[in-house]
Amino acid sequence: MLLSAENLCKDFGGVRALDGVGLEIEAGPVHAVIGPNGAGKTTLLNLLTGIYRPAAGSIRCRGRDLTGRAPHVFAAAGVGRTFQNLQVFHNMSALENVMAGRWLHERCTLAAALLHLPGRARAERACRAQAAGLLDFVGLEAWRDAASEAMPYGALKRLEIARALAAQPRLLLLDEPAAGLNPTETQEMARLIGRIASRGITVVLVEHNMRLVMQVSQRVLVLDYGRTLAYGAPAAVRNDPRVIEAYLGAGAQ
Repeated sequence: MLLSAENLCKDFGGVRALDGVGLEIEAGPVHAVIGPNGAGKTTLLNLLTGIYRPAAGSIRCRGRDLTGRAPHVFAAAGVGRTFQNLQVFHNMSALENVMAGRWLHERCTLAAALLHLPGRARAERACRAQAAGLLDFVGLEAWRDAASEAMPYGALKRLEIARALAAQPRLLLLDEPAAGLNPTETQEMARLIGRIASRGITVVLVEHNMRLVMQVSQRVLVLDYGRTLAYGAPAAVRNDPRVIEAYLGAGAQ
C-alpha cells in the first residue's frame, strides 16, 4: 500500500472538520476526493502532507508511520502536492520555480557553492536541464524564462505541478487543479494528469469539476461534513443516492 490513513480526525476551535476518515491509496490508479464546500477535503490533504497534525488516527506511507510528522518528512517519503491557492515564487522565473522544487535531491555542499567549485556548476546545469524538461512536460516550454508574475493563471497551475514533480514524488496530491480554468484548459489538465499517471506517479486530486473527476479517476472518495459518505469506483459513486443528494443535489442523475 502506497499510503493509508485510518480514523483521521481534526478539530478547529471545537468544530470537528474531519471525523474518522480512512482511505487506502494503492500505487497506480488516479484517486479523487470530492464533496461540498466545507466537507473536509483540503483538511484531509493537509493531514496527508504533514501541514496539520491529526487529533486522532494514523497515516502510513509504504508501511512507515508518518502520523504527526513534519511536512519535509512527508516530502522525503515521496509525497508531493499543489495548493488550492497558488503557491509560486513571483520573484522568480518559471525555470527557477521548478528548480526550487528539486531541493530534496541537490547534493551540492555549502562549501562548493561558496567556493564556486566545479561540482557546483555541474549540479546547477543538471538541475536546470531537469527543470527545463519538466516545463516541457507540462507544456510550458514557451514560458521557460518568463517571470512567473507575468504568466496567465492557467499556466501558473501547470507551473506549480511542474515544481511538485521536480521533487520526484511517488504520490502527488492536487488540490483543485482545474479551479478557475476554462473548458479548453480543463481538458489540457485532464491530459496532463493522465501523462503524470503514465509515468508511474499515483495522483490524488481534490476537485469540484465532476466531469474531470469522472474522466480521469479510478477511485473516488466522497466526504460530507467531515465524514466518509462513499468510496469506490466512479460509476458506483456517481449513482449512489446519498452522493446525488448531498453533493450533486437532489434529483441530479
